[in-house]
Amino acid sequence: MTAIPTPLIPQRADPYIHKHTDGYYYFTASVPAYDGIELRRSKTLEGLAEAKTKMVWMKPETGPYSELIWAPEIHFNDDAWYVYFAAAPSREIKDDLFQHRMYAITTKADNPIDGDWDFCGQIETPFDTFCLDATSFYHNDELYYCWAQKEPGIRGNSNLYLAKMETPIKIKGDITRLSVPELDWEIIGFWVNEGANILKRNGKIFLTYSASATDENYAMGLLHADLDSDLLDPKSWTKELEPVFRSNEPLSMFGPGHNSFTQDEDGNDILVYHCRQYTEIEGDPLWNPDRHTFIKRLLWDDNGMPVFGKPGQP
Repeated sequence: MTAIPTPLIPQRADPYIHKHTDGYYYFTASVPAYDGIELRRSKTLEGLAEAKTKMVWMKPETGPYSELIWAPEIHFNDDAWYVYFAAAPSREIKDDLFQHRMYAITTKADNPIDGDWDFCGQIETPFDTFCLDATSFYHNDELYYCWAQKEPGIRGNSNLYLAKMETPIKIKGDITRLSVPELDWEIIGFWVNEGANILKRNGKIFLTYSASATDENYAMGLLHADLDSDLLDPKSWTKELEPVFRSNEPLSMFGPGHNSFTQDEDGNDILVYHCRQYTEIEGDPLWNPDRHTFIKRLLWDDNGMPVFGKPGQP
């Protein structure tokens, strides 16, 4: 009988690992209670499993960002630490909890675990609609922001957007819609493109994302563009028609997604992702805590394209 893979960190969904210039790995993810932002750090990837955790920010009891703290990511932008995350208003403000907007907190501390974090407020976009899953990256010395949002007039729950940033908490200029849920594998249960992350290699920029409902149908897709192209031109991007990472039933690895990228101690590219290990979810999948953090080596083919393999396999 094949052994079920062991997660790096149990019950942590939407995992994000940042390898910093100080030699430490910094980890954050959605916690099962969705009530705050937890950080941990370690000199090694494997050490994150046993690293001390610290809740650096807790949601308020009420207000516009007091429920369902989702998908934090920690970034070091313009000489300060930022955590981008999504949060929903309390029920006395909105009857429907799924009214998330994007927010940020920041600290200038060398070690963000011990820093005093300040709340920056909402990251505004042109639409005042459901949005989440922000990430940021530098390209040609400019800071970019990529996120998922529902756009009026487009069917589905969320599309992927890209914009430049004036500051680490303010978008500037026009925004670009990169992708909408349109392929058969992207619209199972929910019409979703979300959870984007960026990796630049081999003269290209790769953008992974996740789609469909957050059960065993959840899977990862891929966009890519040439590094010297205009990233804000949708025509620069090619969308793969099939998912690049999906459930692996023989190993009981279901619904892999919401990934990030890091490197191991030897400089190898590492895929970070969450996965469930059973399909018989009782109640709403949202409140099921068993999306676990896993890591695996990301390989490359002769054409310079990433080879994701299957969840739970080397």
